[in-house]
Parts: sequence; structure tokens; C-alpha cells
Amino acid sequence: MSEKALLAWSSGKDSAWALHVLRQQGEVEVVGLLTTLNEAFDRVAMHAVRAALLRAQAEAADLPVTTVPLPWPCSNAQYEAAMGAALAAAASTGNLFLEDVRRYREERLADTGLRPAFPLWGEPTEALARRMIEGGLRARLTCVDPRQVPAAFAGREFDDALLADLPPGADPCGEHGEFHSFAYAGPMFSRPVPVRSGEVIERDGFVFADLLPVAGPAAT
Repeated sequence: MSEKALLAWSSGKDSAWALHVLRQQGEVEVVGLLTTLNEAFDRVAMHAVRAALLRAQAEAADLPVTTVPLPWPCSNAQYEAAMGAALAAAASTGNLFLEDVRRYREERLADTGLRPAFPLWGEPTEALARRMIEGGLRARLTCVDPRQVPAAFAGREFDDALLADLPPGADPCGEHGEFHSFAYAGPMFSRPVPVRSGEVIERDGFVFADLLPVAGPAAT
């Protein structure tokens, strides 16, 4: 019998692809998603994705989603306090290779008796990014750090053209915080999550592209 796991779900391409990989491997059964929400804006923390779109993702993935509200601004102490109970259930994460993030989550789970899993850990990110795209993953950039990539990247599709336009030194999967995304279609979903473009704003040094839920067969 496979182990059961909650998947740390950011709403972005990496966690969506992690879900796909875990399902293909069959070693664990993902039974739900775990997501932090900025309670001041009712959006996924850092990715700035509306809670309504998060719920639509979960429905398309045929999984329940558990949300952890975070205050804004949120200190490390507040984050740890809010995540304390949730970490007891979280046994899987989509993070790729940030050693400090991995160590942090392993330390927080050390006393729970649970085993964290890192399904995308250590994969070369350029090859991984292209495999995601070739595998049918579709995502839009919802947040960019204009100190690392052009502000105009906000709202763009995560595709081959975007990878070609990345400045030298930028990670193809945005693993150094260059950008965050919203996955709206792919093999991890039973149906697409249609979205349309909203306003683009700059706040706290980042550029955010709002995505709005729409009814229809495809994203625009």
C-alpha cells in the first residue's frame, strides 16, 4: 500500500508538475493539497493567485485543498506558528533545489514522525522547464522580481519563448525568486482552469499580474 501525502501547493508550475510526477511514480498517494494564503488579500502567498482560482485548480486536480491563512506582513515567527499544525500533515513538497528550504522543512518535520518527499529535487532546471512545457503544462507568470527579470514578464506564458527571453543568469524555473506562476492546464488536471488577464501592479518591489477566473474551454 502506498503512503499517503499532502502536497505543498503554491498554485504554480513546480507544485503542479510535482503532482504529476508523484502520480506517475505511484510510490505515494497524494490525498490533498496544502496552501498558504495571504489573509489580507485572500490570495496565495507570494504568487498572488486569487483563492477562487486555487479552488478551481484543486477541483481540476480532483483533490481537496487545505489553506493556511497568513497575516500580512508576515514574520518568520508568525509563519512558523501558522504552519505548525499544518506541517504535521505535510509530507511532500514541490521545491526543486534550494538546500536551505529543504533543510528547513526536514527540521520542522523531524519530530512529527513524518517523512518529507522532494519529487523534483536536484533535477537540472533547464531540462526540467522544457520537459514541463513538452509534457503539456501550461502556466502564466503572476509575480516577477524586476531586479532579476524584466517587469514585462508579468502575465506572460511559461513557454519556450519565455525561456529564450530570460536574461543571462536567470533560472529557467525561477528557483532564485525570479518569478512565480499559476498552472492552468496540464496532465495533472482533469480539465483546464480558464483565466483571463487582469491588471498589472507593482507592490513591495515586485510586479504582480492579476489573473481572473472565467467560464469557457480555454484560457486567454
